[in-house]
Amino acid sequence: MNQWNRYPDTAAEQVYKELKRRIFLKDLRPGQRLPEAALAATLSVSRTPVREALRMLASEGLVDLIPNMGARLASPTLEEVRESYEVREHLETLAAGRAARHITPVQICLLEEAIEEEERIFSSRDLGSYLEVNIRFHRIIAEASKNRPLAEYVSNILSRTYVYMVFFESFFDFDTNPSLDEHRELVRSLRMHDEDLTVSLMGGHVRLSMDSLKKPKA
Repeated sequence: MNQWNRYPDTAAEQVYKELKRRIFLKDLRPGQRLPEAALAATLSVSRTPVREALRMLASEGLVDLIPNMGARLASPTLEEVRESYEVREHLETLAAGRAARHITPVQICLLEEAIEEEERIFSSRDLGSYLEVNIRFHRIIAEASKNRPLAEYVSNILSRTYVYMVFFESFFDFDTNPSLDEHRELVRSLRMHDEDLTVSLMGGHVRLSMDSLKKPKA
């Protein structure tokens, strides 16, 4: 058993999980103010854990902390989405090309396990768990590039772009997950160590991911 699972969540962690749950369920809307006092009263806690939880959410890009104005739920624009995905495409295609040369059998197995988990989670429409496994899949490829700074940049841009899936309607509108087949094709090309094909597949995958996002409903 993981040693960190032996201890109960702190009050801040409990507030963080509850606020994140409400964000994922769209009970909270983009740009909505998140006053500490009101949240503390609603969740029956003091303002201190609320403040810590908001900082945790801000570190993930879900909340904006504005000096002298407090916290608001982030409200990304379509232009910010486009710009971020443009950066992501460049970084991930670079990482994918290097990964095609350096990836190990163990990393291939980890990718296959992630795809299996992704398939199970999608049917339950659990956005939080889905984002975690999807990010893991892409980070494994980035780590296989054997370029540590590049892998760190990829991890950073993944966190930024996956935030947009919380605020923008996405492929969860579909009955099947369109990215599963794309992930399987990526694994096949990586197993063959086909650099050109892997780069092409990754570029197409990132562009399709961006195209699947739509403006949030009012």
